[in-house]
Order: sequence, then structure tokens, then C-alpha cells
Amino acid sequence: MRLTSYFLPTLRETPSEAQIVSHRLMLRAGMIRQSSAGIYSWLPLGLRVLRKIEMIVREEQDRAGAIELLMPTIQPAELWRESGRYDDYGKEMLRITDRHEREMLYGPTNEELITDIVRGTIKSYRDLPKNLYHIQWKFRDEVRPRFGIMRGREFLMKDAYSFDLDEEGARLSYYKMFYCYLRTFARMGLRAIPMRADTGPIGGDLSHEFIILAETGESGVFCDPAWLTSDVLADSVTGDADLEPFFKRWSSVYAATDEIHDPATCPVAAESLVATRGIEVGHIFSFGTKYSKPMGARVMAPGGEEVDLVMGSYGIGVSRLLGAIIEASHDDAGIIWPEAVAPFKVVLINIRAADAACVAASDDLYQKLQAAGVEVIYDDRADSAGAKFANADLIGIPYQLTVGPRGLANGVVEIKTRATGEKIELAIDAALAKLSTR
Repeated sequence: MRLTSYFLPTLRETPSEAQIVSHRLMLRAGMIRQSSAGIYSWLPLGLRVLRKIEMIVREEQDRAGAIELLMPTIQPAELWRESGRYDDYGKEMLRITDRHEREMLYGPTNEELITDIVRGTIKSYRDLPKNLYHIQWKFRDEVRPRFGIMRGREFLMKDAYSFDLDEEGARLSYYKMFYCYLRTFARMGLRAIPMRADTGPIGGDLSHEFIILAETGESGVFCDPAWLTSDVLADSVTGDADLEPFFKRWSSVYAATDEIHDPATCPVAAESLVATRGIEVGHIFSFGTKYSKPMGARVMAPGGEEVDLVMGSYGIGVSRLLGAIIEASHDDAGIIWPEAVAPFKVVLINIRAADAACVAASDDLYQKLQAAGVEVIYDDRADSAGAKFANADLIGIPYQLTVGPRGLANGVVEIKTRATGEKIELAIDAALAKLSTR
């Protein structure tokens, strides 16, 4: 993609309404624009990152055996009355009445709707277990939406729901998602720590929040220093039998949010305990029959009796993840994207747009990178070199490939790694090979 043809409305100045780093940088990098309070349009650069994150989430859900479907954004109020949540949910729920005076709502979550689907289709233990997920936009009418996409009213969410015959099966489903989540965030270049969390009104005895450590995080967190150097995925998990030992090993390494951290019972010595802040990007629950029982989601057990399905829910804030990654990975110059979720892998910078040799070399590099399958954005604008470098740092592309007259005279181009600032000069063919094989 040539930048002269792309839609990238970057800003030099930070908008006054942006209070946190991710909001400031997403606005300045031309990734989002506010439509109304807490609701944003996703511009091309932001949408590319959002789709990368969504792809990784989807691949890992599929790998864990979850099955994708798509539920609507609008739900009938009667389902929520069955579960008892319609009147309890509060003003965050956007309630709607259609032209036939039917009460509807814009879904903030999908426990009721998925339970309704399953109760009408699964009748026997032979059809279990099942884990169904979708990736869909949701709406919660926050009283004070703020911090850009981190606390908006409309957001993209992956939510999965497991259905099992008994508690033993439900625990295995939970372990699968626990492992799946660690893989998902690791693939995005993130260290997300599973932290014991209060189950709250959902109930049950299993609940973990997955927290990315960031100084600008909204929550206080406490953890064993082993988390800072651990490689969770070095543990080989080859089948269901390995999941419980994996879960027990990693859930026993202390990590807790400030809501449930108790210094009196914390097993880590105070002088060693890591006390910092973090951002929640995922939450998993096992809540038993909280929804299946009142809504009549039952199956025939092997002995012939009917039993209530045992359920769990597993959420990942897909759009929220984008902001969380920026909060955890940026510097004074702009965003630093992990390669797996970057909108482009390479930004090609021609620092002398009026030089015919630079244009010819840059055009040739652009075509060859594209032919090699490298996602590249080509800064072919007539701006100054300084403006181009500042723009490249702002939007955070992992590698900057610079073509200039002095380098071409010596037969070399420059590659800068955005995350480290390291710069190397290579012959053109060597630079192409390096960027095409990473």
C-alpha cells in the first residue's frame, strides 16, 4: 500500500479529550475517530490491527475445540427475564421497544441467548461436551465512557460458553480455556498473567482474570516475581490428561488483583512481591447451573434421568486488547507493535522523493516485498525525511526500511527495528531476504 493512496489521517497534536496513552496514540496515529461518546469508527490502520487480533483469538479458540457461531446484537427481553437478570442488570443495558411493542435489548453479553439455543437443540449426554463461541459487537451504556476504546460503550468481544454433563467435565472445559488463553496472548507478544478473581454474582469457585502488566493499568495487581521471567508455553500440553497438571502448576504461582489480595495470607514474602498495575484483557468463569437451571437447559444423563447442564463462560475483549497492547508497548515517539498484530510488517521510506534513483530503488523494493508476501506500507510522499521517520515511529510498524541517495551510492539500505531502535545497513538483496524470512 502506497501512503499517497492510503487513508491515514495522523495528527501532530494530541486531542484534548485523550487522557491515557492508548487513546492519545490511537487518535494521533489515525486509527480511530469518535462518532459519539464512547463509540468509535475504526479507520483502516486500526481495523487492520483489530482483524489481526481477532484472527489469533479465532485460531486459538478453534485449536481448543470451540465451535464458532454468530449471535445477533439485539436480544429479546423475555430470555433475560427467564434468567432473572433483566431487572437486575441496571442502566448499562440499552433497552429497546420495536414497532410491535416487543421489548428488546442491545446485548451486553450472551449467556441467556446461547442457553436458549442449546436447550432447544441438545437433549442427550451423547451430544456433550460443547463449547460455542462468537466474536461480536456489544454495547454497555457506561455512565462516563472514557479512555477511548478501553472504556467505551460499543466494543468487540469474543465470548465462549461451555456446556457439560457434570462438574468434572466443566472443570476440563475450564482448563482448556485457561491454556488456550495463555497461548492466545503469548502469540500476540504479550505476557498475560492469570490472576485469581472474585466470581461475584456469577458464582462458582473458578474464576481468573488475565492481566497485562502496564504502569498505566486500571487495576492494582500483586504477583510472584516468577511470573516476570516464566515461559508458560514451554510446558508441553499434548492432550486432555496434561491439562489439569498444567492448570494446577500455573494457578498455584501467586497472582491476584487488589480486590482479593490479602497481605496476611499472601504466600510471597513482602520484600519479593511484585506490586504493580495491570489491564484486564480476558476473564473466565465456571458458574455451574446458574443459567441452565432457571432456563430449563437439561439433558438426559446415562442413567436416564434429566440433569441441568453445567456451564462456563470465557471472554476476551478483542477491541480492548488493542488499547492494552499500546499501553504496555510504546515510547515517547509512538506505538511499538508486536509483529504478530502489527498493521504492516515493514514501512518502506524513500527519504528523497525527488531523486529518480531513490524512487526507482524504492519502487523495486516495494514490488519485491509484496511479491514475497510481506505486508508493507510505502511512504512515497514528498514530505521531509524527518516527518517520515516521525510518522513511522508514531504508527509503530516493526521494521523501517529506508532508502536514501547516500546509501544507494554504497549499494546499501537501512533497516531499523522499531522495538529496540537498532539500525543496520545491508545490501538490497540481503535486506529483502532478511525481511522476507522473519
